Amino acid sequence: MIQRPTIGTIVYDDADGPRVDSILAEVVCELRRSGVRLAGAVQHNSDGGDRSCCDMRLEDLGTGRLIEISERRGPEARGCRLNHLALEDAVGLATASIEAGADLLIVNKFGKREADGRGFLPLVGMAIERSTAVLIAVSASNIAAWNDFAAGLDERLPVDMEAARNWCRSLAPEEVL
Repeated sequence: MIQRPTIGTIVYDDADGPRVDSILAEVVCELRRSGVRLAGAVQHNSDGGDRSCCDMRLEDLGTGRLIEISERRGPEARGCRLNHLALEDAVGLATASIEAGADLLIVNKFGKREADGRGFLPLVGMAIERSTAVLIAVSASNIAAWNDFAAGLDERLPVDMEAARNWCRSLAPEEVL
């Protein structure tokens, strides 16, 4: 059981996005083995075929459900391919896990939607209000919006597996990892 409200923030550059996804996925596996009740999502990417971009899926950590969050807009499409409705479905599932008493909320990305006050951001606020710890990855391009929200109450973590593990251990060392 997580002992105190805490926010761990992994700040990353765009080039580190896939590495952050791998770190979070591995941490999730270890936390599950330790019996930690999780809420939130991690991202899994797959080859986009004839498109230059990958296909993105979120794994809901409470149910294990995979949610396709990429819009398929054709091989020449440019710009954001995020399916906003699918993202909101993922947020809804994570909200149910927080309401059911999750120990830790993991958010794979504080992105543009969150910087605009949508996506997972309201859920992060709910988790904090409920004294649920939060581990979140924030892209450097959205750090100003995150700083406005977190108001310096977070602990910054490097893009490093051991740092993420140690942060989780610090929450309840006898029970986590």
